Amino acid sequence: MMDLKIIGKQHIGKYEFTGIEGGFGKNKKSMLVKDIAKVHSQPLGEINRRINDNRKQFKDEIDIIDLKSVMGLSHKEFGYTQNAWNRSLNAYLLSERGYAKLLKILEDDKAWEIYDQLVDNYFNMRQAIETNQPTLLKGKRLSIMETNAATRRAKLVYDIALKMPEGIEQQRLLAKAASMITGETTIPVMKKAEYSAQQVAEKIGHGLTANMVGRIANKLNLKAEQPGQNKYGRWANSKSKYSSKETPQWFYFDEGLKAIKEHNLS
Repeated sequence: MMDLKIIGKQHIGKYEFTGIEGGFGKNKKSMLVKDIAKVHSQPLGEINRRINDNRKQFKDEIDIIDLKSVMGLSHKEFGYTQNAWNRSLNAYLLSERGYAKLLKILEDDKAWEIYDQLVDNYFNMRQAIETNQPTLLKGKRLSIMETNAATRRAKLVYDIALKMPEGIEQQRLLAKAASMITGETTIPVMKKAEYSAQQVAEKIGHGLTANMVGRIANKLNLKAEQPGQNKYGRWANSKSKYSSKETPQWFYFDEGLKAIKEHNLS
């Protein structure tokens, strides 16, 4: 791991954070998750929870470093008080790539706008200066904007398809969404029995609850990335009984139900 170097407080627009180089390569910029949480006006505990729930997606020393696992570091250098450092289970540092993965998990348009600013004015600033390429930052921003727009269009098509009755038209739209994201022209759409976490808990019994089903699924890595599906189940937008807002919900296929049952009985 490259030596970490604190380059002082950085300001991008109204956002202030600790500038850090190293860890992910020579002169590579990185950001503390505690600063990312502050920039995005989210509780640090919630951001850490989202990272830990998807920890397998982040590659150590490529996307993420847990500073608490690195010996010899001073908490004061990174803006932690002694109490905050002692209380924290993790003190994550993210590379630009790791930050992009976090934003994919958050799925927040506002978050992507902030990310655009940080890429333009922080992560690639030294690279643009040292290579004397004044168009580098502009090209990077354009690439990100185009990718974000394509992803949003694909998600819109996907959401529309899920609201349609099953049939040829639904399959056509699902195939279109898949093509927009992956470049593949077809996607298998099969009619399968589906169960919510509550229904899985009721079918298995033995005191199992919907929350316990979700925790087991996370432990076994049964869930696909959003939006998507695998042999264990699929993501679909669903309205909560407490709110009119639609949120992603994981529905289990028979294979998913079987995996949960086998784990619960083991």
